[in-house]
Amino acid sequence: MSIDSFALSRKNASQELAQLAEEHMKHDLQQSDRDALNNASKRFGSYTAIGSLVGLGLGALLALRVRRARTEYFKAFRAIEKPTHVKFADGREEALPDLSNLLRPSPVGDFAAYVFFSAGGLFIGGELGLLAGSWSAKRAVTSDEERQKRIERAVRRYRADVLRREVQKLEAGDKDGKLVKVW
Repeated sequence: MSIDSFALSRKNASQELAQLAEEHMKHDLQQSDRDALNNASKRFGSYTAIGSLVGLGLGALLALRVRRARTEYFKAFRAIEKPTHVKFADGREEALPDLSNLLRPSPVGDFAAYVFFSAGGLFIGGELGLLAGSWSAKRAVTSDEERQKRIERAVRRYRADVLRREVQKLEAGDKDGKLVKVW
């Protein structure tokens, strides 16, 4: 599992693609379009960060509740009367081992619960924040129909440029007879 599994830590594909996108933003879009896209990206990041933090907090809270429930179950188990011997039909009697020490909550179990519940909360909260942020950012960008058309046109031009550059690199690598890393 890589660190990119968490929505909060995902990065862009490459510096070259980011520069190409900047060029298209400058030439193909108006200032109001660029401002709308920047606000949408900030909104997207904010939702993801808030979702990750809320998920982390809820995971830690759930781990605390599970720890408290395990402690209460152990106290109740220790308080009840347990059989100490087993009597067989032939009259033989065997002692039962005391398992209460094995069932006692331990610091290692508490640590594992906090780590796994918090990591799960971070993952789920981050992904839900990512979904909510993308929905909110899309709604902000597509609120004006003319802006949406200009942005879609700029995205199509950007994708065409990316594909052209990839073809150039693949053809250059094919002429040399060696493999080339495209991005």
